Amino acid sequence: MLLFAMGFLLVILRPSMGQFPRVCANTQSLLSKECCPLWDGDGSPCGELSSRGSCQNILLSQAPLGPQFPFSGVDDREDWPSVFYNRTCRCEGNFMGFNCGECKFGFSGINCTERQLRTRRNIFQLTIIEKNKFLAYLNLAKNIPSQDYVIATGTYTQMNNGSNPMFRDINVYDLFVWMHYYASRDTFLGGSNVWRDIDFAHEAPGFLPWHRAFLLMWERQIQKITGDENFTIPYWDWRDAEDCGVCTDEYMGGRHPTNPNLLSLASIFSSWQVICTRLEEYNSQQALCNATGEGPIRRNPGNHDKSRTPRLPSSADVEFCLSLTQYESGSMDKTANYSFRNTLEGFADPQTAISNPSRSGLHNALHIYMNGSMSQVQGSANDPIFVIHHAFVDSIFERWLRRHRPILEVYPAANAPIGHNRENYMVPFIPLYRNGEFFKSSRELGYDYEYLQEPALQSFQDFLTPYLQQARQIWAWLVGAAVVGGIVTAVLTGLIKACRKEKRGTSSEIQPLLIESEDYNNITYQSNF
Repeated sequence: MLLFAMGFLLVILRPSMGQFPRVCANTQSLLSKECCPLWDGDGSPCGELSSRGSCQNILLSQAPLGPQFPFSGVDDREDWPSVFYNRTCRCEGNFMGFNCGECKFGFSGINCTERQLRTRRNIFQLTIIEKNKFLAYLNLAKNIPSQDYVIATGTYTQMNNGSNPMFRDINVYDLFVWMHYYASRDTFLGGSNVWRDIDFAHEAPGFLPWHRAFLLMWERQIQKITGDENFTIPYWDWRDAEDCGVCTDEYMGGRHPTNPNLLSLASIFSSWQVICTRLEEYNSQQALCNATGEGPIRRNPGNHDKSRTPRLPSSADVEFCLSLTQYESGSMDKTANYSFRNTLEGFADPQTAISNPSRSGLHNALHIYMNGSMSQVQGSANDPIFVIHHAFVDSIFERWLRRHRPILEVYPAANAPIGHNRENYMVPFIPLYRNGEFFKSSRELGYDYEYLQEPALQSFQDFLTPYLQQARQIWAWLVGAAVVGGIVTAVLTGLIKACRKEKRGTSSEIQPLLIESEDYNNITYQSNF
């Protein structure tokens, strides 16, 4: 009954966030390279008549890129989305969306002026009703076609430069699986040749902002197709876990009794079909994933390569990672040392922050541990554990932001791998978002984490840490100031005593005051400082 009611909502609710807007997936839009749909509210492109936005040329970043991708003009994702469109809606104020028909994250109301702050909660602290609703929402998303978005089934060249559009429908959940695949797929170089060292969502500075935006869009989609505006993604706190606590039929699906690589038939996820997992087949055919079902979800947690991931992440691993002061460093890829991003992503050792490609830590460790659909980058979002795992990774990112309070300029503006500079647009999102737009506190984006709201000693420590680090940087100056202050105090004390002795031998009527009492108090305050 619950699923039937949710299905009925599809008729009256129109999601509006994802990849290629349906209204722009046509010959006219591709040949004109313009995607500025009408806003239903006033019938004008981008809601211009209501001052929501206007159709504008896309401003691309000209900052230099890193050396990891030595090509130009061979991949549709370069300078996203200019291969497909060079004019899109630029929204004003708190408006957002491919036609400026939505509110920015963190705002609501008819005119998008009402601030909102929702809380993401630990999945194990949900009530049975809340947990079952979350599972039902996931299943609904898997079975409802996206009304506003389609996916590309061919490259721009295969579309004959726009004159032969190649798009197809997709359900809401798989839309996000496909986007994750598209951002991380290999580059086709012709014949059966590909370039593998490219990823617009991983192995570089944009990893955390990209997935933050991805989760916010996914969350917004669930809110719209269900009508539940208060829905938030729960997170799985996997610190110090001894096994996969969510891998039960009560939560994300238990183990099949006769085939340990599959899910229990008692789980609703056992009937799900994965997409975008046959990477070598796509590469050999120089073809994009077309979202055709490719079999059931595979998962065999714990039976993975122990030499690569000897254990699940610990609380100590997370705390060490949080202590790193540099967001990014060096080559700004998976070989970066002492990088918070690279350590949290899992390419650097969580105890030393030294890059170690042969091991997988923190974020990567969970993917490897699942030993199945989750363990392949491009298709990892097929497993619904992906969502609750990345919600917790995002919470660690949030803790780092609150502890170190970086300014926007901390995020690299240039020389990062392709697609990862601060002003680059994230692939493959339309509406457009820059990496730097999500390098900010989650509270500014309208959400928080339950465990970060609790008044605890750790919260005070997170608050105090940046000030202690600043004190260490000026410690030598503070010591010097104290020494000078002591000398000044001693000199003043000696002068005052000498003046008092002289005063005893001089008439009070003609003895001048050495210093007024108000000035004396000021000097004492300064010398003590």
